[in-house]
Amino acid sequence: MEDMNHLIKKAQERDADAFTVLMERHMQFMYKTARAVLYCDEDIADAVQETILTCWEKISQLKKASSFRTWIARILVNKCNDILRKKQMVSFYEDVPEVETAQNFEFENVEWNEALESLDEKYRLVIMLYYVEGFKTKEISQILEIPEGTVRTRLARARAKVADIYQIPLRSGQVL
Repeated sequence: MEDMNHLIKKAQERDADAFTVLMERHMQFMYKTARAVLYCDEDIADAVQETILTCWEKISQLKKASSFRTWIARILVNKCNDILRKKQMVSFYEDVPEVETAQNFEFENVEWNEALESLDEKYRLVIMLYYVEGFKTKEISQILEIPEGTVRTRLARARAKVADIYQIPLRSGQVL
């Protein structure tokens, strides 16, 4: 963590090399998070690229180095949502349905990805941030700018849906 704090401080001082290392260390995290919202590789790449650019422009505004992952995740989710909004407007005006789906991609864990795909985007993103990226519900609340109780509700509903799909009986309060 000390190394990460040092990189963040150097990046805030406009050290491009430190910033590059910082972004490289978070590239897989950004990709997985963007993939939870977007399916098209080009859109994912755009969201990650725009996030990196925004981070470079605004890293001096980051107040606490310990909040870096939450800060970058919030930027990334906002960029993903921007792309979704733009695509909806384009398809509305052109009246062309999207053909590209997640089925066009190769997955590391087919069952996990099938379970994720069965969830609405709002549940899928919360599950990804919680289980895959290890964010706490409070941090997810900050990233998505929703109440922490909503995060917990979405997690519970997502767990129940996955359990239902795989016919796993859940007892009250049990976590997958």
